[in-house]
Amino acid sequence: MNILGVSAFYHDSAAALVVDGNIIAAAQEERFTRIKHDHNFPEKAIQFCLDYAKISKKDIDYVVFYDKPLLKFDRLLETYIAFAPRGFLSFSMAIPLWMKQKLFMKRMIRRHMTTAFKGKIIFTEHHESHAASAFFPSPFDDAAILTVDGVGEWASASIGHGNGNKIKLLKEMHFPHSLGLLYSAFTYYTGFRVNSGEYKLMGLAPYGKPVYADLIKEKLIRIGDDGSIWMDMSYFNYCQGLTMTSSKFHDLFGSPPRKSESQITEKEMDIASSIQKVTEECMLKMARHARELTGSRNLCMAGGVALNCVANGKIQREGIFENIWIQPAAGDAGSALGAALFLWHQLLEQERKPIGKTDSQKGSLLGPEFENSKIRDFLDKNEIVYEFAEDKELVDRVSTYIADEKVIGWFYGRMEFGPRALGARSIIGDARSEKMQSVMNLKIKYRESFRPFAPCVLKEDCDKYFDLDCESPYMLIVAPVKEDCRIALSEEQKRIMREEPDICKRVNISRSTLPAITHIDYSARVQTIDSERHGVFYDLIQSFKQKTGSSVIINTSFNIRGEPIVCSPQDAFRCFMNTEMDVLVLGNCILMKEKQSAAAQESIQKYKKSFKLD
Repeated sequence: MNILGVSAFYHDSAAALVVDGNIIAAAQEERFTRIKHDHNFPEKAIQFCLDYAKISKKDIDYVVFYDKPLLKFDRLLETYIAFAPRGFLSFSMAIPLWMKQKLFMKRMIRRHMTTAFKGKIIFTEHHESHAASAFFPSPFDDAAILTVDGVGEWASASIGHGNGNKIKLLKEMHFPHSLGLLYSAFTYYTGFRVNSGEYKLMGLAPYGKPVYADLIKEKLIRIGDDGSIWMDMSYFNYCQGLTMTSSKFHDLFGSPPRKSESQITEKEMDIASSIQKVTEECMLKMARHARELTGSRNLCMAGGVALNCVANGKIQREGIFENIWIQPAAGDAGSALGAALFLWHQLLEQERKPIGKTDSQKGSLLGPEFENSKIRDFLDKNEIVYEFAEDKELVDRVSTYIADEKVIGWFYGRMEFGPRALGARSIIGDARSEKMQSVMNLKIKYRESFRPFAPCVLKEDCDKYFDLDCESPYMLIVAPVKEDCRIALSEEQKRIMREEPDICKRVNISRSTLPAITHIDYSARVQTIDSERHGVFYDLIQSFKQKTGSSVIINTSFNIRGEPIVCSPQDAFRCFMNTEMDVLVLGNCILMKEKQSAAAQESIQKYKKSFKLD
């Protein structure tokens, strides 16, 4: 049976194909359209899934949409009525879109699927989709389920229990009270973009002190013993307006929101630290309550807030659960997969057999892949200079380039599903290099200098470098760098850390033997690499280890600021030529920057000038 899961029209549209309960393919629409966080109907993602499985729309038995539009519309109307006459501008913008499009979702799906599709259309609730995406691909037969995001229909968080082929939601928190929207409000206030800048806020938090945490808990919210929050809505504007925060919020913190691209000050750092601390407190309480409600020793997580890998690390280290599994596409994109799995297991009552210690997400490498023959056709047609190397030679040469402090664009195998690059569409480099963080941020990614990079480490060597006693294949847990890898700061460096307002000067202080991936608080967002999931990428790091004695490299997403992760060889080559990357690997083809044409290299300087950095 062929089941197509779809998420669309709100954030990160995606499609996922499940065949007889097996996850076959999944991808976000943005990767194909090159529109970041593309919310339109995922036509190209759907077509990819069908092409990969070698089927057509007539072969689809069910299309499952990831939430219930009528329930969401009910919440929208009730909210506008509750705040009327305020919010008329927002109302006048939202209602025509609903009347034209979102209320008639079934009709729209059939139109996009064309008359070839004769199957049924099913709608699941938003947090059911999240919960299904968390539990059904997990390796557990029994688990507590925690889903936390902005808002679905009415629910903004839920605690559930998964057992066998069934999930049951036991408790929900409802809009307008939402931990996700609270975090997004502070994202907006500190000058980052809502729904995409939250991870920047998380990365900024260690630079500050949580001096506003008590003020947040005193004025803005009340936190329950179960981690739920009640919010004083007079400080917020998202129910009735076009902004996240109100003038009362701005008065409380002493200024209007920071303008995007303006200088980040100590205040923004402290605010980031404060809301991160509050978020971690709520998440820990939710996790403890989930353990109490379910009695399970395992936890599964999904929803946008489950991408807060610092909070995830705190939950893991607290030992509330013996095992934790987090959906790598934890946001709305992953709900397309959850919706399809929910239908198969929950509604159609099909058997589920967890695969021992391994999940069924297949490393989340569920997107397109390109054969070497197609890559070579593209390169030859465009007279691009390259060398072809079989796998053994490829990993030997590239590991040498990494050791020589070159920056490499790595494009190999199936594209990742979810927001993280996991070793298929990655930019990689030497984590031991003192200059690599600033080089990658300013010359490759064209992004804010304070942003940390994540390490990839061989699974079997993880405990040599990080205080992490579990695997982390999806880069969703932050762990401390081990004490014996840390470097003591000089008195002058300590002074800079205390007093220097320029964040760049703090960033450039080496804190460990792996300076490029060690954040200011001696933490790192770890990805563990194993041969079963990662194949040639695992071999690459093994080769690097043999040459250098180190099993850790930098892994960041293969894209530049403002663009989605690359999908095709064409995307990768364009990104390569518009940045100061040294080497590009496309399958088994190796491209050296200095061997490309002078005209192509001139595009680097032109492209850089279009970006203004914090």
